[in-house]
Amino acid sequence: MVDTPAPDGRAGIDAGLVKRLIAAQFPRWSGLPVTPVQIDGWDNRTYRLGTEMTVRLPTAEGYAPAVAKEHRWLPELAPALPLPIPRIIARGVPGEGYPFDWSVRGWLDGDVATPERIDDMADFASAVAEFVLALQRVDATGGPGAGAHSFYRGASPAHYDDWTRRALAALDGRVDTARAAAVWDAALQAAWDGKPVWFHGDIAANNLLVRDGWLAAVIDFGTSGTGDPACDLVISWTMFSGASREVFRRAVGQDSGTWARARGWALWKALIMLEKDIDTDPEQAAVHRRVIEEVLADHARFA
Repeated sequence: MVDTPAPDGRAGIDAGLVKRLIAAQFPRWSGLPVTPVQIDGWDNRTYRLGTEMTVRLPTAEGYAPAVAKEHRWLPELAPALPLPIPRIIARGVPGEGYPFDWSVRGWLDGDVATPERIDDMADFASAVAEFVLALQRVDATGGPGAGAHSFYRGASPAHYDDWTRRALAALDGRVDTARAAAVWDAALQAAWDGKPVWFHGDIAANNLLVRDGWLAAVIDFGTSGTGDPACDLVISWTMFSGASREVFRRAVGQDSGTWARARGWALWKALIMLEKDIDTDPEQAAVHRRVIEEVLADHARFA
C-alpha cells in the first residue's frame, strides 16, 4: 500500500466517515490520523489509520460479503503462504449512516507492482507462481465455494457467457471476433472437474506489493474462494510477456484445460472493458486490445 492522499467520496465514503466510525466503535484509536491511500480499488475504499493499520470499507452491497469471508479465512491462510497477506485486527459494523460491515487490518509496506519498480520481471513471475501454488496447497475443506461473493471466480467462465457474446457482437468488425469466439468456446468446453482448491480471484498488479524491487505481499482477497484456480492465471497476459510469461507458465504448471479456461477469463474481461472504452478512452482501449491479441496468440500456440 502507499501513503499519499487520494480523492475521497466514492460511495459516500470519506475520511470524515472513517473517523466517526472509529470514534464510535473503536474509541481507543480515535486519536489516530486517517489518510486515504493513493492507489485504491473500486470494490473498497482504504484509509491508513495511524502508521500501523488500515481501514477498509466496501463501496456497494455486492462487495460487502468479502468482509466476513476475509475475517474468517485470512488468519487461516496466512501461516501457509510464502508472503504476507492482510492481517485482520478488528471488524466494524454498520453505523454513522454507513450500511455495511467493514474492517481494520495491519498496514503492509510496499508499492503496487509496476514494471519500473520490479528488478527482474522473470524472477517476479516465478515468485507470483510460487504464491499461487502455495495457495492451492492450503486445505480447502469447508472453504467458501465459488459464487456471488467471488463474482463467480472459481466457477466456470460460462457464468459470463451472455455478457461475453454481447461484447463480441458489439465489437464485430473492430476486433477479430471469429478468433475470439473460438477461444471463448474452447474455454467453455474445457470443463473443470477437479477437487476444489483455494484461489485468490484477482492476482493483478494492484494487488501485488513490491519493496526493494521484489514481491513483498499480496492483498485484496475479496474475490477469493475455493474451486477452479484458472482465474489466477490471467496475470499471464495482463502483466507478463515474453520471458516472464514463459517463466510463469512453467513455474505454475496447470493442465491444458485450466489454461484454456484462464484464457476465457482474460478474454471476457478484456472484451467487456474494450466495449466500454473503445470510443471514449483510447489509452485504456489499447491496453484491452493488447490483452485480447496476446490471448488469441496464446490459444493459437497452445490449443
